[in-house]
Amino acid sequence: MRSLDWADLPTVHALEQRLFPLDAWPLSFFEQELAQAGPESDGGTRAYRVVVGPGAGPGTATDTLARMETGTEADSNTTAGEAAGVVLGYCGVMCVPPLADVQTIAVAPEAEGRGLGTAMLLWMVAEARRHRATDLLLEVRADNPRAQQLYARHGFDYIHTRAGYYPGDAQRGSARVDALIMRRRLLA
Repeated sequence: MRSLDWADLPTVHALEQRLFPLDAWPLSFFEQELAQAGPESDGGTRAYRVVVGPGAGPGTATDTLARMETGTEADSNTTAGEAAGVVLGYCGVMCVPPLADVQTIAVAPEAEGRGLGTAMLLWMVAEARRHRATDLLLEVRADNPRAQQLYARHGFDYIHTRAGYYPGDAQRGSARVDALIMRRRLLA
């Protein structure tokens, strides 16, 4: 896992569109978010990370995950150009103490079940603590039990519902979907 770089944005945005076709962030939103990243001393309120593996042809994501598991993946300080652009996941957190908010977290389907979501979530918890936040909040689709279970396993509790927050699929006639607000206390 390393800092998200401007050069990563086209690939991250393509994965965003693949994973969230109904409510994907536009590229301009990623650009605005990344512009707010940086040191707290410079007014930065956002931090973004990406899990990127080297591209080497067919089966790249699977091959990259195997290298990650054996410790032969690209160094965490690898630049976007050196990593060859296979984005396996990305995440971002906003910290404005006393609150922090998970802005986004996503894992490529071919990389699910390998602990990347957990690693990114725990990084965001640590980042929020580093910025002295007392609570970390997030929104999750009510129809995404797998994500809800991940968050619950890591100390997030349901606190509220935002009715109809996410778009439904108009082509399939599905209604808007509620967002569940979850919080993890970061005290102590």
